[in-house]
Amino acid sequence: MRLFRSFIKDIGGATAVEYGLLIAILGVTLAIALGNYYDAMNNMFGTLTNTYTNAAK
Repeated sequence: MRLFRSFIKDIGGATAVEYGLLIAILGVTLAIALGNYYDAMNNMFGTLTNTYTNAAK
């Protein structure tokens, strides 16, 4: 019973959970940001390719 009470009062695990949530939120945000960055770069290089292709004709 004493072990159970000390487990309930221990706040060290709460910190680990908070860090885990923070890392998960940052990971999702980073994945979304990089996805948008990839789309923007893909569009830019596609436009450049089309411009050079049409200029060469």
